[in-house]
Amino acid sequence: MDKDDLRERIWTRLEDEGVARFPFPPHGRIPNFAGASESAERLADLPEWSDADAVKANPDAPQLPVRRRALREGKVVYMARPRLGDEKPFAKLDPAEIADTDAAATVSKMDEHADPVGPDEVPRVDLVVSGSVAVTEDGARVGKGEGYSDLEYAVLRELGGVDDSTTVVTTVHELQVVDDDVRVEAHDVPMDIVVTPERVVRTDTEFARPSGIRWDDLPDEKVAEIPVLRRLRP
Repeated sequence: MDKDDLRERIWTRLEDEGVARFPFPPHGRIPNFAGASESAERLADLPEWSDADAVKANPDAPQLPVRRRALREGKVVYMARPRLGDEKPFAKLDPAEIADTDAAATVSKMDEHADPVGPDEVPRVDLVVSGSVAVTEDGARVGKGEGYSDLEYAVLRELGGVDDSTTVVTTVHELQVVDDDVRVEAHDVPMDIVVTPERVVRTDTEFARPSGIRWDDLPDEKVAEIPVLRRLRP
């Protein structure tokens, strides 16, 4: 299945069936969906969530309830800044130092409450939360097509922030769970758990995770645009 075709199909279906939520349109982004809060509640019932003290989360709208729940429960949340464009490309949200955790979890207010940190300042995180456009029950994930989520994981893996034992989860609407044959490439990060408003899917994925940054897959222009890549490149 061509990933671009799959993205367009999911974005259009979410819109046509009235499932998409602000921001609109869902196209070109990790789409927000009706039931995102219910997915966050179902995720919070899992032992992997209860055991997590530090969470790396994506900054997209459908995972806002997840970030808020994490901060309310005293978990430290790390979010990547847009396109990893800063020397310190991660934002650390420590609820012990934040008065308004609901505001801090939003992208628009994040900078007012977060401490910028480099990837080498991120300790080993216990749980990675990813946004998805589509995902399969065997763990293949399709993002919005820019590759930053996988690259963030690879950077943290390079520096010991995550490893093969780190649980990777995504929250999506049921319409985003597909049975297409999705090609998983070497830089793609598979999902261990898929959570929808209705159910939890433990993928038992057989897809391998990237063991670090795959330099041969990165064009020179992208490396030049991202300070942390320029610093880490051999």
